[in-house]
Amino acid sequence: MFGWLVAIFTNQIILSVIFAYVLASLMKMVFHYLGTDVWDWMIFFRTGGMPSSHTATVISMATSVYLLEGGSNLFIICVIFSAIVISDAIGLRRAVGKQAQVLNKVADEFKYFGKFKTRRLHELLGHTPKQAFGGFLVGILAAHIIYWLA
Repeated sequence: MFGWLVAIFTNQIILSVIFAYVLASLMKMVFHYLGTDVWDWMIFFRTGGMPSSHTATVISMATSVYLLEGGSNLFIICVIFSAIVISDAIGLRRAVGKQAQVLNKVADEFKYFGKFKTRRLHELLGHTPKQAFGGFLVGILAAHIIYWLA
C-alpha cells in the first residue's frame, strides 16, 4: 500500500535534493548567526542568503542524475533547468529584492507622516553570484555524499 512512498524516499535523486536543501539552509542559519550573533530559525525557510538553497537543490538533482545515468538526455534537461533556476535567482529575484528595499524606504517615509500603514517587504529574495556559487558547491557535495552512502 505504501510502496510508492518507500520508493520515493529511497530514491537517490530525491534524497540528494532534500539533503542539499537542508544542508544549504542550515549553513545559511550559521552564516547569519556569525554575521549578527542572533539565531533566526526562520532563515531556514527564507529565500536569499549564503549559500543559495535553490542552486544547491537543482545542482544536486543534476549531479545525482549524472552520477546515476551519465550524460543522458535527462541529465541535459536537468542542466538546462538548473541554469534557468540559477539565472532567475541571480537576476530577476535579486532585482525584485532591490526594488523591495526601495519600496520599504518609501513606506517608511509614509509611516513617519501617519498616512500609510503596511508590512515591510522581504528584501533578501535573490542571490549574488558568490551565493549561487556556494550553493553550486553544496549541491555537488550533497549529491556525492548520497551517492557514496547508497
